[in-house]
Amino acid sequence: MNAIVAPGTQATTVPDHTQLPDKDGVPVRNSQEPWQSMLLTESLEPELRRLYPEGNYFIGQDVGIYWREADPPLLGAKAPDWYLVPDVPRLLNSELRRSYVLHRELMAPLVILEYASGDGSEERDRTPWQGKFWVYEHMIRPAFYGIYEVELGRVEVYHLVENRFEQLLANESGRFPLAPLGVELGIWQGRYKDYDLPWLRWWDVQGTLLRSDDERVDEERREKEQAQQRAERLAEKLRSLGVDPDAV
Repeated sequence: MNAIVAPGTQATTVPDHTQLPDKDGVPVRNSQEPWQSMLLTESLEPELRRLYPEGNYFIGQDVGIYWREADPPLLGAKAPDWYLVPDVPRLLNSELRRSYVLHRELMAPLVILEYASGDGSEERDRTPWQGKFWVYEHMIRPAFYGIYEVELGRVEVYHLVENRFEQLLANESGRFPLAPLGVELGIWQGRYKDYDLPWLRWWDVQGTLLRSDDERVDEERREKEQAQQRAERLAEKLRSLGVDPDAV
């Protein structure tokens, strides 16, 4: 069998993350994409801070993963819509990461998520050295690869087992457990940022939806309002019994 040879000439000098392009030039395909990434990140952050109290993890949102040296550099990069790399510093030399140079740091992402447009053929492309599925499976090698079909409101998830992606079956709740994070990934229909749509979201293992920042604030406000209403009802009851609630 003939060996597969990578296209592209190897670069003579190796640029770092500050010199490499941080985008692949592909425009955002719909107005939901930035909010979808924000929702995934915001809601997962509390769990990540618990798992990695020193903050050693990196979340990329449409930011390049450089998996090999190439000339031009983008021949050796993919820019997933969302990904998580554990056990790496968030900053490099006190600077925010503009990309993730896998062929230098050698820590594979734990999760890569792509938001598919159309029929998802781009996200399932197995063309050697070019197709996203092939590059993720053979070269970048995340433990989990999810393809979120935005228009259909569904997600399929693959798990890397013995060097190959195996498609996972959803659990009885219709979600996909990601054991290393202690969370499940699935579809939630609801309103976020004034968009009532199916969203890709996280749940904990007890089946509780992980909240966004806005949702946590709203929940805290509702709890305060409910506590105040209970206090007011109790005060009214005491007054009806001839008891001054301020004297209790």
